Amino acid sequence: MINVDAGTLAPPYRRARFRTRNVRNRLYRAGMAIARFPGLVVDCADPGTLATFYGTLLGWKVESATDDWAEIRGDGQCICFQRVADYNPPTWPTQSVPQQMHLDVMVEDLDAGEKAVLDIGAVRAGHQPGTTFRVFLDPAGHPFCLCVS
Repeated sequence: MINVDAGTLAPPYRRARFRTRNVRNRLYRAGMAIARFPGLVVDCADPGTLATFYGTLLGWKVESATDDWAEIRGDGQCICFQRVADYNPPTWPTQSVPQQMHLDVMVEDLDAGEKAVLDIGAVRAGHQPGTTFRVFLDPAGHPFCLCVS
């Protein structure tokens, strides 16, 4: 008969969990990411319209578009748009319908940027809380900001 100290052996599930935690901790300490290339998915009533708007705004290509889903890609990034039944656009700045998300995009000149986004269908928000950025609403009503700093 072999005499084994019970403290030296752990059930297999505990050993695996311990190894996973050790690997995870080593990766975090090494500064390695768990995932790469985050994507943003935006709820809306018309994915194609919103993909075209943001594709034009960012100079990205609309890669795919159906009635329920559209995506744009550029600079190694992706933004997707999905149809939501009974979509309610956010109300900003009141938040009676929360804004859900907003994008901040950088421009060199606020006046030139404003003209360009208005030309592609944005609406200037009535409330403008800052001087180094301007708030607009996309065609689905999501706020986004043009920023210079």
